[in-house]
Amino acid sequence: MPLIYLIAGEASGDAIGARLMRAIAARRPDTDFAGIGGEAMAAQGLASLFPMRDLALMGLLEIIPRLRMLRARLNQATADIAARRPAVVVTIDSPGFTLRVLRAVVPLGIPRVHYVAPQAWAWREGRVKHYPGLWDRLLCLLPFEPAFFARHNLPATFVGHPVLESGADTGDAAGFRARHAIAPDTRILTMMPGSRRTEVSRLLPILGATLQRVAALVPHLQPVVPIAAPVAEAVRRGTAAWPIPPILVTDTAEKHDAFAASAAALTKSGTATLELALAGVPMLVGYRVNPLTAAIAHYLVTVRYASLLNLLAGREIVPEMIQQACTPARLAATLTRLLTDPATAAAQRAACRAVLEQLRPPHGLPSEAAANAVLELLDQAARGAYVQPAIPPRAAGAPP
Repeated sequence: MPLIYLIAGEASGDAIGARLMRAIAARRPDTDFAGIGGEAMAAQGLASLFPMRDLALMGLLEIIPRLRMLRARLNQATADIAARRPAVVVTIDSPGFTLRVLRAVVPLGIPRVHYVAPQAWAWREGRVKHYPGLWDRLLCLLPFEPAFFARHNLPATFVGHPVLESGADTGDAAGFRARHAIAPDTRILTMMPGSRRTEVSRLLPILGATLQRVAALVPHLQPVVPIAAPVAEAVRRGTAAWPIPPILVTDTAEKHDAFAASAAALTKSGTATLELALAGVPMLVGYRVNPLTAAIAHYLVTVRYASLLNLLAGREIVPEMIQQACTPARLAATLTRLLTDPATAAAQRAACRAVLEQLRPPHGLPSEAAANAVLELLDQAARGAYVQPAIPPRAAGAPP
């Protein structure tokens, strides 16, 4: 029974990992899984080595106080891989942690796959020189990424974006309204503060103040807040004093039903924007990080947009209000326009549909394409044909 060891560090990676596990199991029912993940991967049979929420951190200053804990978790994961000796190690996103795991297990000679390419094309491109030898397969979600990594002599494969399998476009709007006794003339506003503790604590007060302003301009408004498990209690506390009590959604299917019923959304950047686009929800992206983190990022980030939708479109099809621009007054004004101007909402929906078409793999589903890549490597190792990639001497001791 081959053992595949998977590591995910946050909610989006947990969802990707769960779909990958399901696709692998469909083709190889005898496969066993171990590693680190959240509720979605647990539902597919993974018993997490430790709680995934320990890794759900973001921001330079936010991570510093937890460096000792992260180092301990890194050592724990490395030791577990050494003890289990899996057939393949698959790390999913969260490069600050997962790439260090990959480097640490190089001496074990185990085939390695990294799923979700590091966004070196967006910031700190110099990191690329530290990547050779870290993995055998690099699986990319975005169509332009293989060409970027090829310029650095790093083979990569576009497998399509997992959001296409998320089910975000399958929600039941009528069912959601009925379950929560929401009147037909009530506009539903989805507000998504993220899945990390640091971003939730920073964004929730802004979202609450924005809601108060929008409610003064748009009658019959009902906020909905989807909650990621690692930050559930923080979100409940942070929304308790909102001017309109939000409907808190913890179940994925219920979240998709809320999307189907929503007139507009305010979300952080990231995978949530793609989910909302798939569901046809007009949106606004708002985000803030620690001011010092933002100042450092200003000199490191090389792309124009925070949202993947805008990046792939090459223009701002979804309004972005980042850092100083992320104020309740500005957010409320744009949300009000999305809620009350059908033409603005329709134009955004059409632009988003065109972008989503770029995210489809050449054949099949994204999880199937990723599973094929993992199983090809597993089969190669089983035939004795696996050759571990070499790490150049200049990169041997460098951080990812």
